[in-house]
Amino acid sequence: MVVEMEVNNGENTTNNWVPIMKKLHMNVIGEKMKKFPKLTCRTIWRVGKEDPRRVIHSLKVGISLTLVSLLYLMDPLFKGFGSNAIWAVMTVVVVLEFTAGATLCKGLNRGLGTLLAGSLAFLIEYVATKTGHVFRAIFIGAALFFIGATATYMRFIPYIKKNYDYGVVIFLLTFNLITVSSYRVDNVLKIAHERFYTIAIGCGICLLMCLLIFPNWSGEDLHNFTAAKFEGLAKSIEACVNEYFSDDEQQKAKENSSDLEDPIYNGYKTVLDSKSFDETSALYASWEPRHSRHCYRFPWQQYVKLGNVLRHFGYTIVALHGCLQTEIQTPRSVRAMFKDPCIRLSGEVAKALKELGDSIRNRRHCSPEILSDHLHEALQDLNKAIKSQPKLFIGSKNNTNKLTLATVISKGQSCALNSRRVSLSSVKTDTSALLDWKSKLRGGSSTTHENLKLRPTLSKIAITSLEFSEALPFAAFASLLVEIVARLDLVIEEVEELGRIAHFEEYNDDEHVVEIDRKNSRPLPNQLPTQDSGD
Repeated sequence: MVVEMEVNNGENTTNNWVPIMKKLHMNVIGEKMKKFPKLTCRTIWRVGKEDPRRVIHSLKVGISLTLVSLLYLMDPLFKGFGSNAIWAVMTVVVVLEFTAGATLCKGLNRGLGTLLAGSLAFLIEYVATKTGHVFRAIFIGAALFFIGATATYMRFIPYIKKNYDYGVVIFLLTFNLITVSSYRVDNVLKIAHERFYTIAIGCGICLLMCLLIFPNWSGEDLHNFTAAKFEGLAKSIEACVNEYFSDDEQQKAKENSSDLEDPIYNGYKTVLDSKSFDETSALYASWEPRHSRHCYRFPWQQYVKLGNVLRHFGYTIVALHGCLQTEIQTPRSVRAMFKDPCIRLSGEVAKALKELGDSIRNRRHCSPEILSDHLHEALQDLNKAIKSQPKLFIGSKNNTNKLTLATVISKGQSCALNSRRVSLSSVKTDTSALLDWKSKLRGGSSTTHENLKLRPTLSKIAITSLEFSEALPFAAFASLLVEIVARLDLVIEEVEELGRIAHFEEYNDDEHVVEIDRKNSRPLPNQLPTQDSGD
């Protein structure tokens, strides 16, 4: 009886929790529904604020669709084109892109593919009509197989896949539609003409909108985006070095912030993720007309090469950033000995990167003194500071109590059982403890689970117990900082090569002073250019 009462009480408790959980769930859904309109408006505003050109492009697409829909809405135009006017609407939806280069690439591919497919389909139809009804069906089927297989195989050719893949797809679609429909429809020539005209009208409206009304050039986007990369890398280097030598309070505040607010991460992330954007923008820019005052062909592929060099440069900054997140850190008292030369060195590197970015943005050659004497002086000061503290890096030669890995491991067992931290002075024992520890491991399987827990701890103790381990993390940090200076030469060479091929203006010291004053008088951009889906 008592058991039944306890069971009934348990069931009643469960039944009481069910409506409560449903009510809480409905409250959560209600709160989300209340926040949804505000969140949607905030997102729409943020997207337009990041790049106002998106608003203009949306209006251009709306105007284009309105214009092309007149082929359906106006009776005289509809009588001329009929139901084939829908192809003009489809062309505007598919072809009109964010930049002029992307629109030209798709529009010309679509027009060229339609023209070639229509011409070849008429040729196939002309030959097929000279034969009998049965042989005509066989000939059309064989033509479809041969043309379809050949065109599909051509899409695997790298040059065609890169530049004309969309045109080949349109060619296949149009050719099959005309050829297959010609077997059952008598007046297929008229239908093909009307479709070609409507597609031409759609492409013409797209080209008019993208070239003459607030055009967005892929080449300009690539140019400005490349210049902004240097500023992002410069901010990352300065922020990384400043954070490495920051005090404890600043470090705690940094740990509480997320990666989205990390200036180091945001600076190099855009550079590392820019490969697809660079290649696509360079491809679309090659389709654009030469709208600048110079009529020569601009070397857009050189921007792609410069982007590859900047990514390799960014990998070093990623490694430098990793030094801030390692398990073993150099004490701040030791870091303070090398703070001034490291900060000055990072400042000179950041200054050189900003100068390179400004030279690309203004289409001029960089200063001949971009690698100033201050950079070499900072390197020499860092070298002298490291040489002035030899014991931190090479250890004491007169130390008779040399540590071995065996003593570290043997002492590590007892230390790990009591705590997970061990000091350098506490690790002093002989090899007998190691032998005893090994014999205990062979004694049975009861300690297997415990040993698995100790292995990572022992490896950490073995590293932290080395005599000069406190300076090893800083040695890695300093070597990466020097590696950044070495890779800076490669970046400068690539920028100079770009300036030579693109015919940048010669460096003028007076104009450079004016640009510095103008830059100091205006606020710096808060973020790097964003990548749009249309690009």
